[in-house]
Amino acid sequence: MEEKKIIDYTLIPAGFGIMIAYHIWLFLRVIYTPYKTVIGVNAVNRRFWVRAMMQDPSKNGVLSVQTLRNNIMASTLLASTAITLSSVIAVLMGNATKDRRAWMFAYGDTSEMGLSVRFFCLMLCFLVAFLLNVQSIRYYNHASILINVPFNKISPDHHLTAATAEYVAKSVNWGSYFWSLGLRAFYFSLPLFLWIFGPIPMFICCVLLVLSLYFLDVASQCDWVVGFDDDDDDDDHRNDQ
Repeated sequence: MEEKKIIDYTLIPAGFGIMIAYHIWLFLRVIYTPYKTVIGVNAVNRRFWVRAMMQDPSKNGVLSVQTLRNNIMASTLLASTAITLSSVIAVLMGNATKDRRAWMFAYGDTSEMGLSVRFFCLMLCFLVAFLLNVQSIRYYNHASILINVPFNKISPDHHLTAATAEYVAKSVNWGSYFWSLGLRAFYFSLPLFLWIFGPIPMFICCVLLVLSLYFLDVASQCDWVVGFDDDDDDDDHRNDQ
């Protein structure tokens, strides 16, 4: 029993620590070097897309609304899935505490309190995913109205048009950020689910998940975003010769 407790108290904090440390590193990288992350590169391109859509709403209005509608449908699907899984886990949580024999194959703490904590963390993760995706829908709904406002025809003030386009771009980006966080919550639920079967599969899942997310989050070949121009580079090379 003491050996199981030692493994629980060692691997579980280590697994959570790896996940938290990676996302802190990713957050700092997005803040200070956004062009080296997929999140930062996508945010820049969404700004370009919003400005292109708002230059001629009568021509691009259908495309912009359909694009935002697809994003709303994706967020709605994740939100519905999250709240459904939360309800299912609540039912399993009640059944598991009544009969622990079905979960005795789990290596580690198999007490009633331990199982309750595991199910509660998993349910809380899906509830957070639900709330994040609801916020994503909120921002996308705002942007779907604002993106079709013809400010070029209403006001000749170029600064007003630029400020409005930037505001809409921020709304679209915030919707995407919340959607990404909701998706992260789904990723985070995988080690929480494996935690039910013991700390060892949970720790292994945390390590493998961090390695997978690293390759999905880091953008190593996006020099063009910060002003790199192949044509200019070729001209400079010819002038040096």
